[in-house]
Amino acid sequence: MGRIPGSMKKKTWIREGDVVIVVPWEFQNEKAEVIWKYTRPQVDWLERKGYFKG
Repeated sequence: MGRIPGSMKKKTWIREGDVVIVVPWEFQNEKAEVIWKYTRPQVDWLERKGYFKG
């Protein structure tokens, strides 16, 4: 389960299957903060360069 900060909440939709960067909470490891969502072209680039295998 992740929390979307206010700066992303208004302009970004996050769906199941999206590639995101999360930082786990220090006091509750089951929850995390979403800090970045990759766009489709960014995911394609990461796959081509070998950083991500989706």
